[in-house]
Amino acid sequence: MLDLSGPYRKTFSDMLGHVTQVADPFHVTKLANSKLDDCRRRVQNETLGHRGRKDDPLYRARRLLTKAHERLDEAGDTRLRGLLRAGDPHGEVRMAWHAKEVVRSIYDIDDPVLASEFVAGLGEDLQDDTFPVEVRSLGRTIVRWFHQITAWHQAHVSNGPTEA
Repeated sequence: MLDLSGPYRKTFSDMLGHVTQVADPFHVTKLANSKLDDCRRRVQNETLGHRGRKDDPLYRARRLLTKAHERLDEAGDTRLRGLLRAGDPHGEVRMAWHAKEVVRSIYDIDDPVLASEFVAGLGEDLQDDTFPVEVRSLGRTIVRWFHQITAWHQAHVSNGPTEA
């Protein structure tokens, strides 16, 4: 199990080239959340000219954005959408939020072949010029780590309990 560290991956490749490397789902999801947060902060600064303050819509949405969509109740979902309407004039944070949710859905796929096709398409799709820079960066990382991400569908292992 790997986090998404290039030097770490290289060390394993050099020393244990015969071992299948698996990108940990926790770290893939954490990366998607991190890119979403980067986008939220950038849009916040561009629209209001300062870092998030307690009354700013995007700052107030920060915890709701990183929460799994299925864990939001109706009130939370309504609140999140309202805060995005109020603070995200060009829909960039909303796009990053959707990208994060789609990345999370990688691990809902049971069929390894279908998962490989999905991840390959997702990596390319997220690099589209219409997406925010943070989403395009996420797409490039998914392409770069394609084999390690899709290896999870063969191994179904995680080091999450160890790290917790």
